[in-house]
Amino acid sequence: MKSVGIIGGGGYVAGELLRLLVHHPGVELAFVRSKSQAGKPVYATHADLLGETDLRFSADAGHADVLFLCTGHGRSATWMKENKPSADTLVVDLSTDHRMSEDWVYGLPEVNRARTRDAKRVANPGCFATAIQLGLLPLVKAGLADGEVHINGMTGSTGAGQHPTATTHFSWRNNNVSIYKAFTHQHLHEIGRTVTQLGRPTTDGLNFLPHRGPFARGIFVSTYVKTEATQEELDRIFREFYVDAAFTHVTEKNPDLKQVVNTNKGVVHVEKHGDKALVVSMIDNLLKGASGQAVQNMNLALGLEEWAGLGLKASYF
Repeated sequence: MKSVGIIGGGGYVAGELLRLLVHHPGVELAFVRSKSQAGKPVYATHADLLGETDLRFSADAGHADVLFLCTGHGRSATWMKENKPSADTLVVDLSTDHRMSEDWVYGLPEVNRARTRDAKRVANPGCFATAIQLGLLPLVKAGLADGEVHINGMTGSTGAGQHPTATTHFSWRNNNVSIYKAFTHQHLHEIGRTVTQLGRPTTDGLNFLPHRGPFARGIFVSTYVKTEATQEELDRIFREFYVDAAFTHVTEKNPDLKQVVNTNKGVVHVEKHGDKALVVSMIDNLLKGASGQAVQNMNLALGLEEWAGLGLKASYF
């Protein structure tokens, strides 16, 4: 039984992670660090854990075989430098800090499962990056996405974190839609790295329009490229790409977001329209886009069953 610690335990992602780890058959929680919540019961912040655990937040980090970094972007790298965890400690960073580092495995199991096994440093992909890549990478590997790629994506309000802002509080977000960071979203960097590794000649031409959606959780992405491939060829490409995937499923039916909310699934659908291939891909941003994928990566790195602890139950959100 491996011991697990969480650094930065007060936010949405940490709450989802705790919900998964409390009942995980292969690990036990050693500590949850949160300076702002130190001394309080975990369920005082994450209300859905009432009756699930009596663990309290701690001000300091203790010993653990596995560390999950749920700190804000920029703070994970600082924490690593200041605390220097052992090289034998498995560290899974859910922030953006190490996603471009050659010293960390980029933890997208659909392409890096083999590298993640026995890894000690894993950078969890971003939520939008995960949803986009699940739809795009089969095309890239087949050489069908070397030109212009057009991507539209919509994310729920939990993707912006727990602290309310002008564009996340209920009265603004409800019944409302807006575009942000057009063509400049930070997840394009990690997407670009993966697509070039799979053979795309350049990172140019990845056109991404992110949208804020009027819902709490989930990411819905539509991607299209010009191609001469037939529907039959596209179906074969996607099914072969995901033949061994534990959580990503290809469907022939046009899917909807509720199929993935509160699950660690990725759902992908491809269809041909004239000279274009349209791909719909979707995930839950807090699970497959964050905590669920982090547990999936931990399972791979520890040699556990990939789906261990990911038989999910309803979340508070």
